[in-house]
Amino acid sequence: MGIEIERKFLVEGDGWKAAAGEGLMCRQGYLHSDEGKTVRVRVIGEKAYLTIKGATSGISRPEFEYEIPISDAGELLELCGDAVVEKLRYSVGHGEMAWELDVFSEANEGLIMAEIELESEDQRFDLPDWAIREVSGDPRYYNVYLAQHPFSTW
Repeated sequence: MGIEIERKFLVEGDGWKAAAGEGLMCRQGYLHSDEGKTVRVRVIGEKAYLTIKGATSGISRPEFEYEIPISDAGELLELCGDAVVEKLRYSVGHGEMAWELDVFSEANEGLIMAEIELESEDQRFDLPDWAIREVSGDPRYYNVYLAQHPFSTW
């Protein structure tokens, strides 16, 4: 079983851009979500994935991710209806860590979040000055919530 250990932060300003790679378009939809369990399909760049995530405990949760044919992902995204999130994802280096920075679009326009995946919940890392507030424990910032309750409606 895979375990995802992740911390999320709101981003302010554009200080991250100097260290960012090229952004990849990401569309992800939710086929199922209840009681902290989700089944997600994602197309990012030229690859597609089916991901199953379990309930979060602290900042950790079980995660199973499988690459799937991009044509299958397109059809699965159709099944998601309106429960789809669109964003540009950037890889941003800071210190010795790689961050994923998401610039949301469509109904979540204006939201920018940074995520860092850790090897343990107590792993130390340098916090960039553009990461202004941690939102790891706030379910409003989970992508599955944003798919159902867009940032523009808050």
